[in-house]
Amino acid sequence: MRRIALIVALPDEFNIRELKYDFPVIFSGVGKLNAAHAANEAIRIHNPELVINLGTAGAINKSPGDLVEIREVVQRDMDARPLSPRGEIPFEDGFHILQSKFGHYKCGTGDSFVTEVDPWFVESGIEVIDMELYGIAYVCQKHDIPWRSVKYITDKVGSNSGDEWQKHLKLASRALNAHLPKVI
Repeated sequence: MRRIALIVALPDEFNIRELKYDFPVIFSGVGKLNAAHAANEAIRIHNPELVINLGTAGAINKSPGDLVEIREVVQRDMDARPLSPRGEIPFEDGFHILQSKFGHYKCGTGDSFVTEVDPWFVESGIEVIDMELYGIAYVCQKHDIPWRSVKYITDKVGSNSGDEWQKHLKLASRALNAHLPKVI
């Protein structure tokens, strides 16, 4: 089996006791900086051939309980206009849309919990909202390591997103663990 590192934001999102594989699970904590640091340490310590991110996310048009695999990720909270378009890091080519060779969905990562749909999300084709994936994918791309990300949709973005996330969190852990064999 190839060397894999699994990165999850919170222990409540993935029950490590149910893991049937012998590869490291790194709990990053919430947010892009924590996730980037965790990814960098996972790569430095474990030298993986693949980094897998599992976690929860909100969605624009999907329903709670859906599992989606992410193909592209952008920073939904990077806004350095007029130096660069929203979502792009100024003066850094090649890092505004990060791509995996897997999945079908576009994720917008940012350091805020989203409770209403921003029209820019729709214009940009963002379907899934999280708080960690961009940080992980960025570090993977810098190290030329492939990444995959599967998100359990806990909530449809709206005013009840926080309550819905908490309500569906335990279901996410079971579903992500059951889905893991399809990803490795």
